[in-house]
Amino acid sequence: MPVMVEQRRGNILALEEFVAAIPGGARLIGIDVGTKTLGLALSDVNRRIASGLVTLRRSRFKADADRLLQLAAEHGVHGFVVGLPLSLDGSESPRTQATRAFARNLAQLTPLAILLWDERLSTVAAERSLLEADASRRRRAQVIDKVAATIILQGALDRMATLRRD
Repeated sequence: MPVMVEQRRGNILALEEFVAAIPGGARLIGIDVGTKTLGLALSDVNRRIASGLVTLRRSRFKADADRLLQLAAEHGVHGFVVGLPLSLDGSESPRTQATRAFARNLAQLTPLAILLWDERLSTVAAERSLLEADASRRRRAQVIDKVAATIILQGALDRMATLRRD
């Protein structure tokens, strides 16, 4: 089961702190950070269901962050779940470090809570679900990052729901 993998650094929070920091009725955005795109997903206000939001073509970090924060404001978002791409054995790669840097840089621009979530195999699961849906290769390429973000966010929402019951 994926777990939260980052300890508190500014507004990058551990899972329990993240849950405590999010007010009731507030949505979350899930982010699949790629080199060329940011796949985004949005939770419902009850934080039970994640839905694909949009795939943003990456440019400069500041422009990407501005667009992300604009979407957060439009949708009443109070936190971000950023997929952390660990290797299958749990080790870190250059991509992991780039994602951590993205989260740290985003944390400098917003007081909103950020959770780094283990996203191992989320893109594989997204690809599998798109293949099962008989999506064309072109369509898969268009939506894969958004679907991966949805899987990342749904995993975090499912884990948060178990914390609320405990």
